[in-house]
Amino acid sequence: MSASPPSASAKLSAPIDLPLVRRRFGRPQLVAESDFLRREVSARMQERLALVKIAPREVLDAGCGEGADLPVLQKRYPEAQVLGLDGAYGMLAVAAEHQRGAQSAVNRLFGSINKWLGTNGAGANGPELACADFAQLPLGPNSLDLVWSNLALHWHPQPDRVFAEWRRVLRVEGLLMFSCFGPDTLREVRNAFESIDIAPHTLPFVDMHDFGDMLVNAGFSTPVMDMETITVTYETPQRLLEDVRAWGGNPLESRRRGLLSRAQHAQLLAAFEAMRNREGKIPLTFEVVYGHAFRPVPKTTSSGESIIRFDLPRK
Repeated sequence: MSASPPSASAKLSAPIDLPLVRRRFGRPQLVAESDFLRREVSARMQERLALVKIAPREVLDAGCGEGADLPVLQKRYPEAQVLGLDGAYGMLAVAAEHQRGAQSAVNRLFGSINKWLGTNGAGANGPELACADFAQLPLGPNSLDLVWSNLALHWHPQPDRVFAEWRRVLRVEGLLMFSCFGPDTLREVRNAFESIDIAPHTLPFVDMHDFGDMLVNAGFSTPVMDMETITVTYETPQRLLEDVRAWGGNPLESRRRGLLSRAQHAQLLAAFEAMRNREGKIPLTFEVVYGHAFRPVPKTTSSGESIIRFDLPRK
C-alpha cells in the first residue's frame, strides 16, 4: 500500500523512497543477516515492557517483518489478539510460513484437545497479519491497547503522521512502545564516504528529542525517551558493507545512482581500514532510541468543550 502525498504541513524526516524500502525488505533473504540486532533490541524492549502493568485485548506489531516478535507478544499476553503489520509483503509471507509451521507443530503435539476442552481463546488461532502503511492503518479508531514497533519507524518518511495514526487507533490509556535508530547510527559509513563524494549514503536519522516533540504534538501524554549505543565490530570493510545493505542500505531519493569507480572503491575501503580499533576490528555504531507514551484521557469533547472530572463524596 503506498502512502498518500504529504500535505504542506507534513514533516519529512528525510526524502525516503518508500516503495524502494518495501522492495528491499520484500526480499527477506537479503536482510536476514541483520536480524541479530533486531532480536537484541527486541529483548531490551521486552525488559522495558515488563515494567508496565497492562492487560491489552488487542496488540499491534507495526513493522513485524518476518514475525519474530509476534509469538513473544502472544506469550506475554495470551488472552490478547495480536496483529502483525508490515509494508513489505515478502516479509509477511515468511511470517505466515513461520506461523503455519508453529501451528502445525502444536497440532501434532496436542491434536484436537482444544476442541474437546473448548479452549478457543482470543489468541488461540495465533497472530493475524496485514500489509499496510504505518500512516494508513486498516483499523478503526480506538481499536488497540498496545502498539509495539521494533526498529521500523526510521524507514518511514513522515513519522509525525505515523504517530498521529498510532494515536488514532489506540484506546484511551493505550500504550505505544517503539524503538528506532538515532542520528549517530552508521556514522562510520558517513565518515568513510565523505572522502568520496558529498551525496548522502545513510539516512539522516531523527533525533530522540524531535521524536518526543512529535509524540506530544500527536496527542500523546508524558512520552519517555532514552537511548543507548550499540557497537558491532567487523573483520573486513566488505563484511561491514554487506551488513549495511542488509539493514536496508540507502533508500533516500537523493542517493547516488552511479557505481563507484575502482579508485573510489579502494579509497572507501582504505577509509574503513583506518578506523580499526586496538583489537584490529572495524566498529560500526548504532544509536538505538527507545520511546513509550500513552494516549491520554481527553480534556475536551469533539466540539471543543472542556471535560471536568470529579468524584462524588461517598455517603
